[in-house]
Amino acid sequence: MNAPNNISAQTQNRKADHIRICLEEDVQSHQITNGLERYRFTHSCLPEINHDDIDISTAFLGKHLGAPLLISSMTGGTEQAATINQRLAQVAQHYKIAMGVGSQRVAVEKPQVADTFAVRKYAPDVLLFANLGAVQLNYKYGLDECLRVVDILEADALILHINPLQECIQPKGDTNFRGLLDKISDLCAKLPVPVIAKEVGNGISAAIASKLIAAGVAAIDVAGAGGTSWAKVESERAENPLQRRLGRTFADWGLPTAECITTIRAIAPNVPLIASGGLRHGLDVAVAIALGADIAGLAMPFLQAAATSETAVAELAEVLIAEITTVLFCTGNASLYQLKHSGSLQRIE
Repeated sequence: MNAPNNISAQTQNRKADHIRICLEEDVQSHQITNGLERYRFTHSCLPEINHDDIDISTAFLGKHLGAPLLISSMTGGTEQAATINQRLAQVAQHYKIAMGVGSQRVAVEKPQVADTFAVRKYAPDVLLFANLGAVQLNYKYGLDECLRVVDILEADALILHINPLQECIQPKGDTNFRGLLDKISDLCAKLPVPVIAKEVGNGISAAIASKLIAAGVAAIDVAGAGGTSWAKVESERAENPLQRRLGRTFADWGLPTAECITTIRAIAPNVPLIASGGLRHGLDVAVAIALGADIAGLAMPFLQAAATSETAVAELAEVLIAEITTVLFCTGNASLYQLKHSGSLQRIE
């Protein structure tokens, strides 16, 4: 009778651990990079445009965004997480940028924490993404649970995060991924909102992206390697030497973000594509957009800011927008569309 309560308590404690570890420990990849540093823009000293005329707005999944930015999925389920999500949502609303929340499994297991995810009241006009682990479809989750998390958030889409490496290292991880693609396909056919497939920092290859798109996934978030290593995060939570060793061995495992963008875009020129994984500033965002992404997601910078104050989150958003705008100005492009087609991004050999 107490098993569900024990599971929900474990999930809630994991949420708190993840925030603490990401803020306090060195869990960044060091041997692998996101690959974006291998590119540079050709500087135009005579841009022939008025800086005030630059427009970095865009649309994603049919919704207008003031900038090509996503506050990537991070947290929920605890009191601290509720504060973080509220601050993020209020800033997302002000700047009209997209936002995702952390895995809502804890809200399914423990409905009384659903309010820590329910940010629509703070962000009535924002593109909001609900979030569940895809592997839960092999652990008695189905359409009803997915509908529940979408309803909690009044979400515009559902992220299914796919995280085999993290589950291998995580204490009591869920590692049965057999037959998952068929279940994702069935969900895509039945869910009334689009489904986004997302990794958690190890990247999605072109081959897997092709299968996911064929299954009905509406968008891909590459979440490549080069940023926060969830292998390292889980090694900090290890309950035994084996888990700790696994986390350290696979700390730099995965496909660089830049590689994911270019290879997926080559086989799927029209799929809505989110670049995330180690992006830390607006120049990274601009490179990702020029490589073919439609919007770019950042997590760690927003988490660090939101742990401080709403003002810090707003200041970060201002900086990111200024950095993206500066790239357009200094390459002579007045819009993101022009940037993508300008040929101003060069690979450094």
